[in-house]
Amino acid sequence: MPPQFSFRGPLLPDFVRLNGRWYPGKAAIVDEEKSLSWGELDRASNAVANGLRALGVRNGDAVAILLENCGEYVEMLYGLWKAGAVAVPLNLAVNESGLLGMLRDAGARALFCSPQQRARLGSQLNGVSSLLDGAVIEHGPTAGYNQWKRAQSTEPPDVVIGDDDPINIIYSSGTTAQPKGIKHVHRRRLQSLYELALGHRYHYGAVAICPIGLYSNVAWSPLLCSLIVGGTLIVRRGFDAECWVQDVAKYRVTHTMMVPIMFQRVLEAPNFSPAAVQSLQAVVSGGSPLFEHLKRRIMENFRCVVIELYGLTEGFMTMLQPDEAEGRLASVGKPVRGNDYLLLDEHDQPQPWGGTGEICVRSVHGMLEYHNRPDATRDAMYIDPAGRQWLRTGDVGRTDAQGYLYIVDRKKDMILSGGQNIYPADIESVMSTHPQVGEVAVIGIPDERWGETPVAVVVARGQADANEIRDWTNERVGKPQRIKDVRLVAAMPRNPNGKVLKRELRACQPESQSASARRTGPSDTK
Repeated sequence: MPPQFSFRGPLLPDFVRLNGRWYPGKAAIVDEEKSLSWGELDRASNAVANGLRALGVRNGDAVAILLENCGEYVEMLYGLWKAGAVAVPLNLAVNESGLLGMLRDAGARALFCSPQQRARLGSQLNGVSSLLDGAVIEHGPTAGYNQWKRAQSTEPPDVVIGDDDPINIIYSSGTTAQPKGIKHVHRRRLQSLYELALGHRYHYGAVAICPIGLYSNVAWSPLLCSLIVGGTLIVRRGFDAECWVQDVAKYRVTHTMMVPIMFQRVLEAPNFSPAAVQSLQAVVSGGSPLFEHLKRRIMENFRCVVIELYGLTEGFMTMLQPDEAEGRLASVGKPVRGNDYLLLDEHDQPQPWGGTGEICVRSVHGMLEYHNRPDATRDAMYIDPAGRQWLRTGDVGRTDAQGYLYIVDRKKDMILSGGQNIYPADIESVMSTHPQVGEVAVIGIPDERWGETPVAVVVARGQADANEIRDWTNERVGKPQRIKDVRLVAAMPRNPNGKVLKRELRACQPESQSASARRTGPSDTK
């Protein structure tokens, strides 16, 4: 056999090493306190990897991070990958019992956390039997992470990582059920980033900003796209619209990904103007639906490439690029390369273009499984007549004649009223244009006559009249969609990706701000 070259393509930890070698002085991470060059980030993540290996962490072991956004978070993430470990980023908003349950479910061998988060868990953390001795490492002004890191070698760790080795377990948002651990492998995760970076037009000179907690899969878009092009990432501890505008101007930010509510708050910020964000080259909206009127406002004011992304943490993406948007602003586009979808009706029959049904997807960068949940993995599968596996998304969509996808709603959020299917997103889209409505979520509540009836939960702009909003809405929606009540609340419960937690709204069923709306709602005359 003649000699042949053999070369395994780089995985994400290799990109850290290569950027450190070729761009050692270029800024990689900028947080509120400091800047890290690619050379510094490479050495720091080597130290983290070597420290974890010294503790006993081995390939395939889970390492969790429970920490506020900072440059050290990125060191820990890249370091644990260099150690061959599986990243388990934990949502800071989850309660203590939920966090402990995730740590146990993942079988975490080590935990990086802040002193505040460690104090939340308290002595209960001793009940996580999988944790190695000395493997709870705290980062903070008086904690020992930096001292621990300085004690480690900064030489590259002697660890081999395979394409099909697991890279992360990311727990689902739990918008409709208990969170599940979504497990990806290295090569598929990298393939998804190639598509995301291409579609989002990342390049070597990109300066991205991450205003979302790094435990969110949405936050990994600017984080990891910056990694594979050798760009710079601005990391912020939290989101403040005015500060975001200042950062874009100060650092000449070129790229970002945010959820729709963040775009809305930026547009309403006192210091916002198109001139203030003129450095932006491309922005992506994802994580939750982007209403058509808000998308148009973003396009008119940002004056850069505006892309809407529909995607699943499990692994699937569509994008609507700006040159396709006119005439179909409500669409989320078509699948990126290597992705496919179909729509199934209630009898699992595929629907032609122009039809409506549950979105089922196939992707070259799909997840491996739901961790420790073979039942959930099996239930999420649709097997077509050719024997191919598809993932059921739980989202209802429709297509136009050209195959562009439109998201109708979550299947579990559909309201069945008087024998008719009512999709809350249709009502929300109308209500979001009312001048007094800042945020809106429509839920179904039990009704003796109709089975269920729609109720709108609204975060108002200033003083608002619930009756007026209800009547205004009911003049503009179809008769079956008329809402019985408008309930005014101070804030919506949201997951890290900006999705409203409707199960919490349904569970709370807050008292209406409008007694007359409750007594004489138009649902009584459907």
